[in-house]
Parts: sequence; structure tokens; C-alpha cells
Amino acid sequence: MGAVTDVLTMLGVIRKALKLKPLPGDTPLSLGSMVAQRAQQSPDNVMVVFEGVTLTWGQFNTKANQMAHYLKSQGVKKGDAVALLMENRIENLACVTALAKIGAVAAMINTSLTEAPLLHCIKSVASVKVIVGQELLSPLSEIRSELGLASNDIFWVQDAALSGAGVAPEWAVALDFEGQPGTDLPQTAEVTLSDLAYYIFTSGTTGLPKASRITHDRHYRMSLGFSSILLNMSEQDRIYACLPLYHSSGMFICFGSIIHSGGSMFLRRKFSASNLLREARQHQTTCFAYIGELCRYLLHQAPQPDDADNPIRKCVGNGLRPDIWMEFKTRFGIERVGEFYGASEGNAGCVNAFNKDCTVGFCGARHALVRYDVLNDELLRSRKGFCQKVKKGEAGLMLMEISKDAVFDGYVDPGATQKKILTDVFKKGDRYFNSGDLLKQVDVGFALGLPHYQFVDRVGDTYRWKGENVSTNEIGEIINGADSVAYCNVYGVQLPGTDGRAGMVAISAKHGSLQLPAISQHIIEKVPSYARPLFIRQVMDMDTTGTFKMKKAELREQAYHLDQCPDPLFVLKPGSNEYEALDRAFYQQILAGTAGY
Repeated sequence: MGAVTDVLTMLGVIRKALKLKPLPGDTPLSLGSMVAQRAQQSPDNVMVVFEGVTLTWGQFNTKANQMAHYLKSQGVKKGDAVALLMENRIENLACVTALAKIGAVAAMINTSLTEAPLLHCIKSVASVKVIVGQELLSPLSEIRSELGLASNDIFWVQDAALSGAGVAPEWAVALDFEGQPGTDLPQTAEVTLSDLAYYIFTSGTTGLPKASRITHDRHYRMSLGFSSILLNMSEQDRIYACLPLYHSSGMFICFGSIIHSGGSMFLRRKFSASNLLREARQHQTTCFAYIGELCRYLLHQAPQPDDADNPIRKCVGNGLRPDIWMEFKTRFGIERVGEFYGASEGNAGCVNAFNKDCTVGFCGARHALVRYDVLNDELLRSRKGFCQKVKKGEAGLMLMEISKDAVFDGYVDPGATQKKILTDVFKKGDRYFNSGDLLKQVDVGFALGLPHYQFVDRVGDTYRWKGENVSTNEIGEIINGADSVAYCNVYGVQLPGTDGRAGMVAISAKHGSLQLPAISQHIIEKVPSYARPLFIRQVMDMDTTGTFKMKKAELREQAYHLDQCPDPLFVLKPGSNEYEALDRAFYQQILAGTAGY
């Protein structure tokens, strides 16, 4: 009976998928109007629980409407970009919704950014206003004079978790919405699926973070897919939401899924492995939104006899690696893992809709895995100039065809958009989205003939660490700005017991002298915490290719290994603000996976 049940479940999933027919772009439907509809349908159902505060759908919609009326009164109009710098909290969700109700576009700023990257993100989308949480005043204050905005263009939102009453600084105004009407705005009905909902910033192959364009249509389809196909959510479900809302996963999975299902969320500012099971039991969360790193952190907790005695039975996310997949499911009693793969800016992705183990699932759009030379970071083409598909089980670069049914909305920067498009892939004139990732096809048993895949690695000039894509060129440019650095080469290296790759930089110092305290201060001040290289390698010369591209293959292979690397090595230990010489004792901790990373 088990096999029959599995088949019936699969067929049900397919039927759901077939119902996701694209709607015309001029359809009057948006994130803001969907929240209003949900509030009308289920006004008294709980929507969010956060730090002792519980709001129903009706209460949340009223709060978002009040914010929308206030922002509209301050000159925010349809099409305006408004930068949002705030931690995970109810006000963040309300601001996004309020802007959507006006038809404005929320620029979701990574809360780890400071200085130049922060300034770049705000200005790159031509933000006319900034909304900043009290908890993030400091990084914004450092770049305020360079924003080119008046004090009445910067809105301050109090954080109830901070001590003291909280007063807006002289260079900002409090977002005072309490006296505003709680009614829906008439212009919300004018916002269509083709309009922009928000910007998500992602590191591409080069340069500073790039703003990917998320339309209301994309938010609608992706959220519906997560809610209906991967989680099968209902009004009775509650999702444990600790992923950052400035990420597409936070917006699509957590916020989007409850809008479609009518369920609720337990919202947390940040992930806590030690508190998750207790809070899941306390708040009866049935779903968990993850990245693989979080699952690994949970497994690092000391096992308890009641680990599986929790209400979470469905998970959805990406990056759960095969080496911990079954242990994670078994230990915590997880019945369904909705793993998916895809870039927030991409035109298609993979979904593990059939609940198969150790796979990112299948891709419903036209796609291909093609040959890629990892050592030389080079796409391999035939003598005729076309790409070559890999064999089953062989790692290849994932390409997804761009078509009217798989649109690539791209970035705000047209040049950045063009760099992600490959042409003449299999025939003259065709166009494919370059994922920048290596995948391989795996055998998962009966799956209605649909090929399933596993993620292998990033390629090129990016690596993934702590759930973030890190641009090696961006970090290299920052480090090159240090006084004692002649030039540097940034790359990712693997650490036992962690997901993704940690940052490492090879530095050639001016006059042969590496000023370690100064370098440390420069990196700590200028580089976001998730992107800081954990290791420094001091080199005399930097090997380059014939086209003067710095070689990374040998550097990646030797990594931080004391017995393989002939050069001085330095490490940034957890909680430290200064690099120090890598000694044998700490090196052994790294190899054992007990170094604290």
C-alpha cells in the first residue's frame, strides 16, 4: 500500500502543478491585495507571533493600511523605490505590504551591509526614501551624508526590544502611522502582476550586490508553489520563520506561503539552534523554513531522547546536503523535505515535489547540464561553437532556457543582466540563463520519468557561505584598498562540518611586509561579516593565466592545509577581530569540525 500511496501523492502534486497557469500581466493582483483578501476571508485567524506579540490577519492588514496611508501622505507613489533596512520583525512585513498597497517597490537591504556596499544598494535602485529600524541606525548614520536625501525622506521605526523609549535622530522622522486610517487604499486595486513588488540583492559573478527584480507575478507564483506543492499548507499550519526577510526565501517561503494558505508564522529575528525545538513545541509550528547550514547547526546540538517529539513534520528550503539528509529527517521526525534549487533572479528552478531523499528535485522548464572546465573557469563548447550536454551522473553547469514561459526579469543593471545570459547554446539565436552552479542527475527511483538532480558546487568567481553568495571580485576590491596590499586573490575553501565554502584570500604585500593589525581592521570595518575571509595566505607573487586572470585552482586545492601550503597562513577565529598565525592545534580543530565555524 505504501507504494500505491506514494504514486497517488505524486499524481496529486502533478495536478497541483498543472493548475499553476500563468495569469495575464495586467491582472489586478499584488502582494498588497492578497493580504487584504486574506484579511477579509479570515480576519480573526492568527497571522504572526513575534516576541510576545500576536496579530490576526485583520489586525496585520489594518497596520499595513495605516503605514500605507502615512507613506502616501509623505509623497510615496506607485513605482517609487523605498529602501527597507530592518531586522526580521512585524514592522518589516508591514512595511513591505504597505509599499505594495501603494504600488511602490521595497528594496530589501541585507542587514549585514555597511559603508560602500550599503550605500550602493540604496542608490543603485534610485531609492527616493529609506525606512530604517531603530536597531540598524548605526550603519545608516555612517553613510547618511552620501545618500542625497533630506531628513524627511528617511523614516525611523522604533524597535520595542531596545531599552528606552526611543527617539528618532535629528536626520530622520518617525514613521508615525498610529492615527492613520486602517482602511484599504483604492489604488491597491490598480497594482498588477507585472508591476514590481520588491528588489532582492544578490551577489553575481562580479562587483557589488545586484538588485534582482521581483514582480508581483513572480512573488505570486513562487509563493504558491512553496505553499501548495512543497508544503501542502493549510490554515492550520504554522511555519517557523527565521530566514532573513531580505532574502527571497524569507519572502517567498515564509511570508508568501502563509498569504496563500491562510496559515501563520512564528517569526524570529535570527536562528537559534538551542531554542528551536522548545519554541516549535511552545508555538506548535508544523513547518520549518531552512537553509542547509541551519540543519547542520541543529545536528551539532547534543542529542536528546525527545528530539523527534516536536510538531514540525514539513520542511522547505535549500542546501540540505546528502551527507546529513537522513540523519536530520530521522533525528527530528521530519516526514517531508521540500528541497528546492534556484537563484532568486533566475527564470526557473528545481523542486523536490515528490519528497525524494537527497535531491533538489526536478526542473519543469527546458534546461540542460553542460560541460564546464572547473580548473580554468571556462564553459566548454564544441568545434561548431555549441555547448555539450554531460552524461548522466556527471556534473555540469545548469542552464535554463529563456522563453515566454520562463522569463528572466534580470537585474536593474542591464549589463549585469546580459552577463547572466548565454546565447547560441545549442542552436543559433537561443538564449539560456546561466545559473553559475554545477548539478548532476541522480537516480531516485520511480518519479514519473522526471530526472532529478543534486547540487554539486558553485563555479566561477562566487562562493556560498552562511547562506549568502559572496563575490570574490567585490571582496578583492575592498581588500585591495588596504594600504599594505599590492594585490590579492579571493576564493572559497571547504571546511569540514560546514556547508558551502569559507572565504580565503592570498595577499601579495607592498614591500613584502604584511601589516596584519591594519589588514585586520580594514577587513572588519569594510567587509560584511558573512563575506570576511577566514584565512589569509601571504604570497610573494600571484600566478596568472595567459589572459592575466589570477589562477585559483591550486590555491583552492592547497587551501589552509599546513602540510601543503608553503606560505605563511593566518586565521580569523570565531568571535575575533584580528587575524593571527594558524597553528597546528587550531588547524586540527578545523579538520575535526570543532573550530566553532
